Amino acid sequence: MIRITRRATLAGALAAAASAKAQGNPLVVLAHRVHQTVAVPPGGPDVTAAFTKATGVPVQWITFDSNPLAERLMREVSLPETQVDVGFLVNTQVVPRVGTLFEPLDPFMARDPVDDPADIFPGLISGMRVGDRQVGMPVRHASSGLHCNEAILAERGVKPPTTIEEMIEGARRCSFRRDDGSRVVGLVMPGVTYPNVIDLARAWNGDFITADFRCVADQPGMLNAIRTLRALFQENAFPRNFATLTSEDTAVWVQQGRAAFVLQSMGRNRIFNDPKAGPYAGKIKTVAIPASASMKDTFAVAPAKVEFWGMAIPRHATRKELSWQFIKTMLTKEATLQMALAGNGPVRNSTYEDAGFRAKVPYADEERRVLKVARVPMPAFDEAARAADLFKEEAEAAVLGMKTPEEAMASLVRRVTPLLG
Repeated sequence: MIRITRRATLAGALAAAASAKAQGNPLVVLAHRVHQTVAVPPGGPDVTAAFTKATGVPVQWITFDSNPLAERLMREVSLPETQVDVGFLVNTQVVPRVGTLFEPLDPFMARDPVDDPADIFPGLISGMRVGDRQVGMPVRHASSGLHCNEAILAERGVKPPTTIEEMIEGARRCSFRRDDGSRVVGLVMPGVTYPNVIDLARAWNGDFITADFRCVADQPGMLNAIRTLRALFQENAFPRNFATLTSEDTAVWVQQGRAAFVLQSMGRNRIFNDPKAGPYAGKIKTVAIPASASMKDTFAVAPAKVEFWGMAIPRHATRKELSWQFIKTMLTKEATLQMALAGNGPVRNSTYEDAGFRAKVPYADEERRVLKVARVPMPAFDEAARAADLFKEEAEAAVLGMKTPEEAMASLVRRVTPLLG
C-alpha cells in the first residue's frame, strides 16, 4: 500500500501551483521583427488573439535581425532547458545537426493537425523536414520572379518575354545609353551568389546541388546560366559592378529606370513601384520567370527558388503543447490571410483565391504559378555556407572572364563534392 504523507501532499500542491503559474506565463516567441509585424500589425487584427483567448496565455515576442536571431535561437535550443517556446528559423538552417535540437512535429500533426494541411504548399512543408522528421511548419515565403520595366520595353520595342531565350534577347536590346549619358542594362541582380544565379539556371531546370546532395553545377542548366551572364556582361547588358551590388542597390537601379529586367523576390514589386522613389512607379510588372523553350513541355514556368521561414519547438522547451497550439493558430486559413494582407508571403494555396488579397497583390496569380513548381535553391547541409562561398568565387571568375564557364563550373564541382560526403 502506498502511504500519502502530508509532506507529499503539500509538495504535490506546490508543484501543481507552479505548473499552473508556468502555464499562465507569456508564451515566449523568438522571431524576426517582420513576423511580429504581420501577426500583430499596428491598427490591424492580432492573429495571436485567438490563441490567448483559448489558452489564457499572452504572447511575448522577442525579435532580432536575421543573423542575431539565428545565433540566439541556436544558443537557446542547445541549453538543457529553455524558456523559449517557439522559434522562427529559415529553411537553410534545417540541417541534420540542427534538426536534432527541435521537437519532431509528426506526433502533433497525427493527433491534432493544423487546419487543412493539404492546402499548404507541399514544397514548403518538405523543406522543413530532416530525414523522416518534420521539425518546423512554414509560415512565410519569398518566391523569385522576373520584374520587367514596361516603359523601357515599350521604348525599345521589346515584347514581354514568354521564354527565357526571349528574355535574354530582350535584355540585349534594352541595353543602351540615354541622351543624358546614363546607361541602362538589360538584366540586373544583386551579385552572382548561388541563390541569385539559380533563378536563371532553373529556366533550364538547372541546379547547383540536388536534393540528393549531388553537385551538378557543370551540367547544362547551370552552365547555360553562367554562359548567359558572361555573354551579357561582355555586351554591357549586365552591370560592370555586379559583384558588389546589394539588394538595396538593385532597387535603386529599378526605381531610376536603369534596368529593364530584374531577377529577385516577387515581394519587391512594392518597393520597385514606390511612387516616392522614382518616375517608374506603376511601370514595373512582376511575372513568373519564363522557362526555356526547350522545357515548355515540362514546366509552364521556371521552377524558381523559394525560401521560407518556419516555426519550430525547441527540444527542451517546457510547454510543448502550448507551443503547438500557437503554431496551429498561426497556420489557420484566416490567420494566413490576415498576415498576407499585412505583407506576409502566404503559405496556403487558398489565400490566392481571396479577392482582397488579389486586389492588394497584382502578381498573385504569377506567384501561385511559381509556388506550384518552386523548390529551395539547394538542400540544407552542414557545409552549405562553405559551398556558397565557393560558388560565388567560381561564378565571379567565369563572368569576369578569368575562367571559361566550363572551367569554373568543373572546378566548383571538384571543390564542393567533398563537402557533401
